[in-house]
Amino acid sequence: MKQNYYEILEVDKNASPEIIKKAYTTLAKKYHPDLQNDDVKHLYEEKLKLINEAYETLSDEEKRKKYDLTIVDNYAMLEENLSKLSKENEFLRNQYENSFTEQKNSYNEPTNDATSQNNYKEEQIRKAREQAYHDAYIQDLKNRGYRIKYKKEPKDYFKNFIAALLTILILLFLWQLPFVRDFILKNSIIQEIINIF
Repeated sequence: MKQNYYEILEVDKNASPEIIKKAYTTLAKKYHPDLQNDDVKHLYEEKLKLINEAYETLSDEEKRKKYDLTIVDNYAMLEENLSKLSKENEFLRNQYENSFTEQKNSYNEPTNDATSQNNYKEEQIRKAREQAYHDAYIQDLKNRGYRIKYKKEPKDYFKNFIAALLTILILLFLWQLPFVRDFILKNSIIQEIINIF
């Protein structure tokens, strides 16, 4: 299908010959290859050819009438093709939805009788509800700023062990310093706390 000459000249389909001529001169100046860089000159040559072809057709009254008739025919053909594609699309969408529904119904669902199917659906609903409650609870804890860990990993135990060991070593080192030991032994508040235990 030919390109739309009205779109090439950037004018309305009902534009007068004066408007078409003015649009042509403006676009011919704008896209003239001699005014462009060498690396894109060939692109502008093609654009100018289209502009000239469009102006040649739309400036002649007889050619314009014939061209307008071909546009109407082309639009009618496009609408017909669009209608066919729309019907095909609807058919394919229905096929997809039917196959998706069949797969969904057959996936892990018992097929022996209606009672077991109902039990299966109720079980799925119960599980989904429990999961939703659990997710909401976890999100609530996160919103309140709690750090959530589901289970401790071996590296967590190792980190805790190292931290406790370092703490004991630091306390033993501090106990070896005379001024720390004297401070602890002579401080009445610390002595009262030790006596409580």
